Amino acid sequence: MSSADPWEYTLYIPNDVRAVTVARRTLRLILTMHGLIRLTDTAELLAAELVSNAVRHTKGPAALRVRWSAGVLRIGAWDADREPPLPPGELEVLGEAGRGLALVAACADLWGWQPLARHGNRGKYVWCELAAA
Repeated sequence: MSSADPWEYTLYIPNDVRAVTVARRTLRLILTMHGLIRLTDTAELLAAELVSNAVRHTKGPAALRVRWSAGVLRIGAWDADREPPLPPGELEVLGEAGRGLALVAACADLWGWQPLARHGNRGKYVWCELAAA
């Protein structure tokens, strides 16, 4: 498999703050094995923010999804809460809490969210993208 071939991984995680570290280390291993080490530091930071939000602000399970296609790395976190994330501008007034999505918006090439109701999973999927170039 070359780095041009598309691939996707999903890591289902419990609602546990230790899951953030597990997600970061898993992502680092995935990117290293696929020859994308140059994206690792930024990707880890973004994944940690997304997974941290999913674990911190919801009560149910969550998942980290990592997809590579056409030179773009998409990192996303699913959680069971249907409420949309607040836009980064609105979160800044919260002080220390709420800076994660502002960081995602600043470091990612693109980010967004969508409601999700498929395969029995309900909730939302918050994602961001990094281009390899």
